[in-house]
Amino acid sequence: MTESKFASAETKFADTSINYTKVVETPAFSQLLRKKRNFILPFSLFFLVFYFTLPVLTAYTHVLNHPAFASINWAWIFAFAQFVMTWTLCILYTRRAAGFDRLIKTIQKEVTELKGDQ
Repeated sequence: MTESKFASAETKFADTSINYTKVVETPAFSQLLRKKRNFILPFSLFFLVFYFTLPVLTAYTHVLNHPAFASINWAWIFAFAQFVMTWTLCILYTRRAAGFDRLIKTIQKEVTELKGDQ
């Protein structure tokens, strides 16, 4: 009983072998990598700079100690802005990921066509 399960699994996986070298060479894959890099790199750098600005400014300067509204100083506003920034980046990435998913579908179609040519 177990031998037949393994034999059918091996046959199933043998039929779905993919030449990943050809996948990497497809234009859609290159486009996916370029779009992801062009989104992720600048937003990650922005996040890191924005995130570490608060501790640096509070530790080494008095810029954020001035009151903004009543007894709330700028440090509190900057700290709250980090929460807003994090949620905003998450929302932006989620929306952009839908475009990445469309490119992945295109890549899957190209891979299926490449497999058919073999």
